[in-house]
Amino acid sequence: MRTHPWREALRVCLVKSGLSSKLGLGQQGPIDAVYASLDRHVAQQHLNKLDAIYAYEDGAATTFQAAKQRGIRCFYELPIAFHRTSRQIQQDEADRFPEFASSLQAISEPKWKLERKDQEVALADHIFVPSTTTRQSLLDAGIASERISVVPYGAPIDYFKPQPKRDKKFRALFVGRVGPRKGVHYLLEAWKKLRLNDSELKLVGIDEFPLGWLRSHQDYINYQTSVPHASLNQYYCSANIFVFPSLVEGFGLVQLEAMACGIPVITTPNAAGLDLITEGVDGFIVPIRDSNTLQEKLAWCHQHPKELAKMGLAARKKAEAFTWIAYQQKLTDKIKKLLPLVD
Repeated sequence: MRTHPWREALRVCLVKSGLSSKLGLGQQGPIDAVYASLDRHVAQQHLNKLDAIYAYEDGAATTFQAAKQRGIRCFYELPIAFHRTSRQIQQDEADRFPEFASSLQAISEPKWKLERKDQEVALADHIFVPSTTTRQSLLDAGIASERISVVPYGAPIDYFKPQPKRDKKFRALFVGRVGPRKGVHYLLEAWKKLRLNDSELKLVGIDEFPLGWLRSHQDYINYQTSVPHASLNQYYCSANIFVFPSLVEGFGLVQLEAMACGIPVITTPNAAGLDLITEGVDGFIVPIRDSNTLQEKLAWCHQHPKELAKMGLAARKKAEAFTWIAYQQKLTDKIKKLLPLVD
């Protein structure tokens, strides 16, 4: 293993210090420069004596070009819906809520970056995606189905485990980037209408809404900014239900983390709900942008604590089937089939 951490370390420092936004580099800092630099370095230094290269979205174009010249097979991982689908969904949301346009990253990505994404997909011999929804976004873009394999990500079942809930308050939890792409505003709308007694909506993550928007809803939510990943277990286990109403996603690993802690999930088809959830058994799948159905499911969860507890047991069992070992084995088996026999 060879690491090249300094550019990423600098980016993280800029983001954590708040300098990134002040310098006009955005909430994620110069992330495109980090990917491009690593891509160039791999293309120049690390392609000797290889049969295949496996690269990630936004960090593959230069490497794949160099690999093709050497007859090296190119495998590509697309972790989220293809940019054409993602851009359309987020543009539709910006049309609905113009005040959120600045928070919807896909609609403002530069032309060169979109062309680079297209180039990566075109050069890839095979594309690995984590969900059927991401697969469909590629099919919609005209990519042949035989070039795509769905390999769902794994659940960290060894260090995310069920723990006793310490209070009796009904608690709905969201973990992730707290912003419009994740559909959080629809969750807030549903929760505000519910007016449940002795209940709490907990949001954990970086606030990506326009400045001050989330603060205007503080009367009926409990917001916690980003916390260390190692501490999330206690947040999951403090909840009765995990809610992830994302508009566009690839998989949403936080859902499997919650399920590993024995917490059922309310999610959307666009967040890999169809791959993860058995409706009414370990969670619920609701349409995107549907605050009314979110409200109905949350009300049911509040009114059926015993049934919800059983769903939590089923959620843990489901998470145990989505292990990282299973992911590695499925990915390895598929790559072995795709590679030509080597003496």
